[in-house]
Amino acid sequence: MDYGLNEEQEMLKKIARDFLTAECPKSLAREMAKDDRGYTPELWHKMAELGWIGLAFPEKYGGGGGSFLDLTVLLEEMGRACLPGPFFSTVVLGGMTILEAGNEVQKQELLPKIGEGNLIVTLALTEPGGGYNADKITMEAIASGDNYIISGIKLFVFNAHIADYIICVSKTKDGTTLFLVEGKSPGINHTLLKTIAGDKQCEVAFDKVSVPKQNVLGEVGKGQIQLQEVLCKAAVAKCAEMVGGAQQTLEMTVDYVKQRIQFGQPIGAFQAVQHHCANMVTYIDTSRFLSYKAAWMLSEGLPCGKEVAMAKAWASDAYRQVTLLGHQCIGGVALVEDHDLPLYSKRAKAAEVAFGDAEFHREVVAQELGL
Repeated sequence: MDYGLNEEQEMLKKIARDFLTAECPKSLAREMAKDDRGYTPELWHKMAELGWIGLAFPEKYGGGGGSFLDLTVLLEEMGRACLPGPFFSTVVLGGMTILEAGNEVQKQELLPKIGEGNLIVTLALTEPGGGYNADKITMEAIASGDNYIISGIKLFVFNAHIADYIICVSKTKDGTTLFLVEGKSPGINHTLLKTIAGDKQCEVAFDKVSVPKQNVLGEVGKGQIQLQEVLCKAAVAKCAEMVGGAQQTLEMTVDYVKQRIQFGQPIGAFQAVQHHCANMVTYIDTSRFLSYKAAWMLSEGLPCGKEVAMAKAWASDAYRQVTLLGHQCIGGVALVEDHDLPLYSKRAKAAEVAFGDAEFHREVVAQELGL
């Protein structure tokens, strides 16, 4: 595999970095962490105008016709910038699920609107007693005439409070099924949760919510199969964000240790500090190589369950370690909320457990090895 980016990807990377540097300063990330909405419509629509939201959707659905690898390049820059908002939930969790599981009518109706920035979508999967495995779903959807009636609780649903549609994973008599539920349907209640990173995750209560049978995504009872590809993409997409955040952490740390004078010389001249920075580079480069290999395999349609799990297991630990080493190098000033580093260390902890932590994915690797 060639780990280098092609010309179009390099251009996308540069445009994204320049745009996010100008439009998404760290002050915006801090502000949106305290804002219940969690994003600004102005920035959201600017990204839509750039074609970012529909980047990985086929052209026949109004998208940019890019690959998942192209999206990975963009997500790395978003992780570097600490971009707030519903991009991940709408594009990766929502759009990719519709693209993977939806019928032609649903794709033609929804994907162009998502790409234009006119629809916010999310995925409701996890429950109080379960993890990211679809076989742990207990929420039931009971057929009633031309509708299904859904009741139960979903936890840690990204941006559910602002979503136009929630893709709800439920159990039917035929197995796991995906339902496209309008976000403001009668019987749905959202509770915004307090999170370490200030990202907008909700508890969503479904109280006898009526969903038309035509709003089933894909085939009834086939949701578990359809979700496998989506959750692999979600895990790798989160890895890309972590790589971007870790890279920015390294750069701000190196800048600091070159300038901070102690005992008459920059602290970057001390061997212990140099070793910390060297370890940070090691963590970042290995995370990037593993993540991009998995993203490339997903883009090519190759089996890559082991590679995805390896990337997420390593990046989950690596990002946390990089921010820890950054704190050790920079010292007490980096514990102040006005400093940029806490933005990254908080996101590292949140990303570590998203879509399965390192222990979860190491178990997947073991299973792939036949152990």
